[in-house]
Amino acid sequence: DRIIVTGPVGDHGVALLAAREGLGFEAELKSDVAPIWETVKAMLDVGGIHAMKDPTRGGLASALNEIAGKSGVSIWLEEEQIPVRESVKAASEMLGIDPLEVTCEGRVVAAVDPELAPEVVEAARRTKYGKDACIIGTVQKERPGYVLMRTVVGGTRVVQMPVGEPIPRVC
Repeated sequence: DRIIVTGPVGDHGVALLAAREGLGFEAELKSDVAPIWETVKAMLDVGGIHAMKDPTRGGLASALNEIAGKSGVSIWLEEEQIPVRESVKAASEMLGIDPLEVTCEGRVVAAVDPELAPEVVEAARRTKYGKDACIIGTVQKERPGYVLMRTVVGGTRVVQMPVGEPIPRVC
């Protein structure tokens, strides 16, 4: 399978933390809160979806660890393919948090049949809130339950299930 995310990750959590703590950043941080049904329906209409989750609590890291653990597979991510806005990267570095572990409120992550993945991405991109959909990784059989990431410098990083919540819940 291919792993698809429907847009940049970390926006909501970083924007919320900055606002809550009164942190002023030069770059605008904006929540990604958005309805996901139109994008989900477009993806489902294509077919080939084997797993789908919203990466709210615990962000992308939590969602993918849940999928890998419950499905008995490993997920390999390509760091350079994961969309993270520059403003979110910079703020995350300053705050000491991982944007992969930060809440997303208007995104979907899915494991999709590799033959249908390009078509699923295109279907998502035709929707209002899925314009930045992309393939960020693959599903493998070896090392079940693990989420691993090939880093931009050529290493491998284990993406663990987040412990606690870097950003407290609002509701």
